[in-house]
Amino acid sequence: MKLVLRLVMLAALIALGVWLWTIFFPSPEKVIRKRLAEVARLASFAPDEGLIPRAANIQKLASYFDSEVTLTVDWRRGTQQIMADRDEMTQLALAIRSNLRSLKVQLLDLNVMLAADKQSAVVELTARASAPAEPDFLIQEMKFTLKKVDNEWLISRIETVRTLTRVSPHGTATAQVGMRRTTVTVASAPRLDAL
Repeated sequence: MKLVLRLVMLAALIALGVWLWTIFFPSPEKVIRKRLAEVARLASFAPDEGLIPRAANIQKLASYFDSEVTLTVDWRRGTQQIMADRDEMTQLALAIRSNLRSLKVQLLDLNVMLAADKQSAVVELTARASAPAEPDFLIQEMKFTLKKVDNEWLISRIETVRTLTRVSPHGTATAQVGMRRTTVTVASAPRLDAL
């Protein structure tokens, strides 16, 4: 009986040790997910946000970015690439807060892929943004690149991912998944611009 009690106590002690290890030393994927959840929380704001919390949230949001950030946005007519430093990211966040009464940002469906050296990661995700004054919301597939700087994961690149373009008059649609572009023939599908 004493042996069974000792084995149960040993198993409980080992389980407690493993649990404490995961709390104090989380995996890089868990840390990245937590940081991106915090980015979404800081990017969101309510209409009654005071000036001091607004400034604090903007500064904290900027601290989640690397000193030099590349923003790549796919538009209908091409791709635009913007290089920005932390000050410019702060100005961008301030401009967004000045032009909208409130905003709710969610980063969903995170797929974290760590590099072999565990010093950088690419996160594919779905960004969802909504403003209460607007009836519609924005959903955009995105790719974030993070790198580890002084033991902190910082966002160094943000890219939009083109998922589907217009159906041409010839009945073809072009879909892009990551860096691969595929053309699909669509039989008797309505044109997107006709919707």
